[in-house]
Amino acid sequence: SRHLHRTGWQICFIPGYTDIMPNRRVFLAASLLFFSTLLLAERLAPLQKLQTMPRASLLVADEKGRVLHKIRADQPMVPASTLKLLTALMALEAWGPTHRFHTDFFLDKDNRLWIKGYGDPFLISEEIDLIVSALKAKGLQSIHGISTDDSFFDANIIIDGQSQTDNPYDASLGALAANFNTIFVERKQRAILSAEPQTPLTPLAARLARHLQPGKHRINLGRQTDGAQYFAEILREKLRSRGVTVSGEISRGEIPKDTPCYYRHYNSHTLSEIIVGMLEYSNNFIANQLFLLLGANKFSPPATMQKSRKATDLFVQKHFSWSNYRIIEGAGLSRNNRLSTKQLVDLLQKFSPWADLLPAQNSHIRAKTGTLKDISSYAGYIKDGSQQKTFALIINQPVDPDFRLRLAESL
Repeated sequence: SRHLHRTGWQICFIPGYTDIMPNRRVFLAASLLFFSTLLLAERLAPLQKLQTMPRASLLVADEKGRVLHKIRADQPMVPASTLKLLTALMALEAWGPTHRFHTDFFLDKDNRLWIKGYGDPFLISEEIDLIVSALKAKGLQSIHGISTDDSFFDANIIIDGQSQTDNPYDASLGALAANFNTIFVERKQRAILSAEPQTPLTPLAARLARHLQPGKHRINLGRQTDGAQYFAEILREKLRSRGVTVSGEISRGEIPKDTPCYYRHYNSHTLSEIIVGMLEYSNNFIANQLFLLLGANKFSPPATMQKSRKATDLFVQKHFSWSNYRIIEGAGLSRNNRLSTKQLVDLLQKFSPWADLLPAQNSHIRAKTGTLKDISSYAGYIKDGSQQKTFALIINQPVDPDFRLRLAESL
């Protein structure tokens, strides 16, 4: 009774009434109704708040596409990193989930090793170890210099929305790149060390780390042309560590005609595995590498942003009936991108065969977040018993970063 008094309830005892069991049942039912109403109000609070936000949009649909909740769902908005869902869908439709990107290696008449890059977005240090093992297995014992050919991508790729910082998410793109065009180094007094055992410290990495303060830092390479140089430097160090003699310099150019291919390396990771990493860590480098490759795949190399935008428009025309949208790049960096929550739900419903590639936020939500300054988005799937709801939320105004998560839980 003290608890009821605190909640504002009163108990009325009727004199002479001795059968208290029905009263208890009525009281229990009323209490359950009261507290479930409080819980429902708490759950609905984010949805009610969203309705008062002028620059917010929401659409929730069931498995058959029937609308369950709708708030300004046709309004074009800045989608931030939820745009990566469209890039992922286009890549899966173009190549299939088991596709593996490749890189070619050539030996010319002067025993120089040439590397031709085709934009593989996942050439990490461990993958270069596999390349070295394969080259050794083919009998490679010595080479006179390394040359790189990164002509598969245009030489001047500019990503709208990308800043000129040394942060990893601002890494440049390229047809040949190692470790997402980033380095991970440690500065100790005057010494510069690699901060990861699988990656040797190279001359380029040491030069870029000279201005850093003591501590560990992951930074991007900066210039687009440095990507191929860094890949070649890592490869050279790993070849030497495995007993291959490497003399001569590292250079950049186009492979001489009629030079036979010595080895073609297929990445050990499939496209679906790469997409899992791209979505979970919101990797801008992977997303825009795929975006560029889609344009080159459709219109032939060299890859350019213009070709990729055109390829995106053709994809949208083929699969959707969208009219009011704009895609500038493939990662969601640009504030000039425009998608509505209706369009996001459209693509999510087509993406549903690959729903498991999205990050698991908890036991019943798989979704991709998107964040820029004063922009917050969230799109994916809600498992509700045996049903799967599709939802998209875009907010283009300041909001608590956790608001989108609370809203998804309320849905």
